[in-house]
Amino acid sequence: MSTAGPDPILHLTADFIGVPAIQLGDQSLVSGILVSAAGASGMKASGPPTVISHPEGGLSVILPIDGCHMSLHTLPERELAILDIIARPPHDPRQALDVVARRLTAQSVRAEQRSRG
Repeated sequence: MSTAGPDPILHLTADFIGVPAIQLGDQSLVSGILVSAAGASGMKASGPPTVISHPEGGLSVILPIDGCHMSLHTLPERELAILDIIARPPHDPRQALDVVARRLTAQSVRAEQRSRG
């Protein structure tokens, strides 16, 4: 009898620090980054990105993917973007992280990944 279960669901979070505020308030840019990141990592979007604009100029962009999600929350006044990805196997959210890191001009990036389930 095997005790090995299914591959875990992966949860990646990342802080992009020192991103120019102009990038963080650009709905088309942020939405496009998520769509590109999902595609590059082989994740299939199950719908278009949902964009919520906040009064202070920040955005919350959520992209449903393969029964999970990818989101990017921006805080232009803090020059901060927060990425959240939940991915089912066999997808690797680090591939999506690489795309976001190339497209946002952050001074630094802090990321961590956890297994779920």
